[in-house]
Amino acid sequence: MKAEYDLSAGKRGAVLSSKGKTRITIWLDDDVLSAFRERAEADNIGYQTLINQALPVLSHWMKGS
Repeated sequence: MKAEYDLSAGKRGAVLSSKGKTRITIWLDDDVLSAFRERAEADNIGYQTLINQALPVLSHWMKGS
């Protein structure tokens, strides 16, 4: 291991870009987040993945289709 590293050319952010996805900040009620986390753990998937799967269903419902 080197004693020092030159990070002057470094860039912040994700190493790999996620095509078709956008990073956002969102405030959720504690009970909503807790419910998604519990269900995600039971299904052995990430809670953000579960939220991402639920939102298109809600969006479709909101459009009345």
